[in-house]
Amino acid sequence: MMTRSPAQSGAQSAGDAARKAGNSRHLETLARVGYAVNGLLHGLIGAIAIGVAVGSAGGSADQSGALVQVAQSPGGIFVLWLIVVGLAALGVWQILQGFLVPGGDPKKVWAHRLKEIGKGVAYLAVAATALTVALQGSANSSQSTASASATILALPGGPILLMLIGLGVLAIGAYFVYKGATKKFTEDLAVPSGTMGKATVGLGVAGYVAKGIAVGVVGVLVIVAGFTVDPSQSTGLDGALRSLAALPFGMVILVLVGVGLIAYGVYCLFRARFARL
Repeated sequence: MMTRSPAQSGAQSAGDAARKAGNSRHLETLARVGYAVNGLLHGLIGAIAIGVAVGSAGGSADQSGALVQVAQSPGGIFVLWLIVVGLAALGVWQILQGFLVPGGDPKKVWAHRLKEIGKGVAYLAVAATALTVALQGSANSSQSTASASATILALPGGPILLMLIGLGVLAIGAYFVYKGATKKFTEDLAVPSGTMGKATVGLGVAGYVAKGIAVGVVGVLVIVAGFTVDPSQSTGLDGALRSLAALPFGMVILVLVGVGLIAYGVYCLFRARFARL
C-alpha cells in the first residue's frame, strides 16, 4: 500500500479545503451580491461619464467617484459596506476558482489560473477602495494610479516596465472588446430563453465592448506615461474617459461609452442571477 508523504498530505488537505470553500453556498451567494454591486458601480461610472460629456459632472468617472456618490446618497453607508463585503467575497471566490482549475494541458491550466486570480485581485482592489471610502469618506483612484506609475518609473528600466504594463492593460481592453463582439461571455452564464436571454446577451455585447474601449484607453495613457517619463499622464479610468471627450466628436463617443458602461452595469445584475458558479 502506497503511503503519502507529509507534504503530499498537506497539499491534498489544502486542495480539499480550497475546494470546500470554493463550493460554499454562502460564498456563492455573496459572490452573486458582488456581481450585483459591481453592476451598480459600472452604472454610476457610465452616468458620470455622460455627465462629463455634457459638462454637468463634478465627480471622478471611475470607481472612487462612483463610491463617493454612493456614500453621499441616503443610506449610502449601508450600501457601501455591502459593496465591500460583496466584492471581497467575489474576489476570494474568483481566486479560489483559479486554484480549482481541472487538470489538463499545464500551460492552459496556468493561463486560466492566472486569469481567474487576476480578476480576483482586481475585485479585491475595488473592495479596498470601497473600504477606504467607507472609513475616510473619500478616495482618489487617479492620484493612486499616478503615484504607482511614479514609483515604477523610479525603478531601473522603469519607463520600459511601465510601457509593458500599459501594453498589458491595452491587451485586456482588447480582450473585453473581443469577448463582447464574439459573445464569448455567454460561456459564463446559464442564458435564459426568450426575451430575457436576448436582453442579457445584448447588454453583454454593448457592455463588454464599451468597457474594453475604456480599459484600452487607460492602457494607452499608461504607455504614454512610460514613453514620456511623466507619471501625471497615467490618470486611470477617469483620465481615460475625459481624454475621449477631447477627441473629434468626443462628446458623442463619450456618451456612447457611458451608455455602454451603464449597459454593462445592468448586464452584471443579470449575471448575478444567471452566472455559472
